[in-house]
Amino acid sequence: MLDKMVNYCRKKSPWLLHVSCGSCNNCDIEILAALAPRFDVERFGGVLKPNPRHADIIVVTGIISLKMRDVLKRLYEQTMEPKAAVAIGSCAITKGIFNETYASYGPADKVIPVAAYIPGCPPRPQAILHGVVTALNALWGE
Repeated sequence: MLDKMVNYCRKKSPWLLHVSCGSCNNCDIEILAALAPRFDVERFGGVLKPNPRHADIIVVTGIISLKMRDVLKRLYEQTMEPKAAVAIGSCAITKGIFNETYASYGPADKVIPVAAYIPGCPPRPQAILHGVVTALNALWGE
C-alpha cells in the first residue's frame, strides 16, 4: 500500500535534471519557457533539480560530444531507479547540423536509453511538456 502511494506521488511530481551536452542554447531557452509562468510545468509537480540522485527524468539537449559522452552516462547511472531520459531538439536526436563534425559522438540514444524524443530546432514548450508526460507514461505506465 505504501509503495503504491509513493509511486503515485513520484508520478505526479517528476523531478527533472537538465543536461546540456553542447547545445546552441535555443533548446535551453525553450526549457526555461516551459518552466516559466505561461506554461508552468510546476503546476504538474515538475521541478528542475541540480543533482542526479534527486531526479526522475533526465532532459538532454545538444549534441553528445566526445567529452560529454562519459559524463552523460555517469549522470544516468547516478539517477535512481526508475528513471527515464528525454532527448530534446534535433541535435540530441540526430546530431542536427553537427552531423559531420569531428567532436560529436552521436545522438543521445547511442549513450543512454531514451524514453521520449522531442523533435524541433528548437521545440516549442508545449512539445517539451508533452515529451515529459510521454516519458512519465513510459516510466510508470498508463
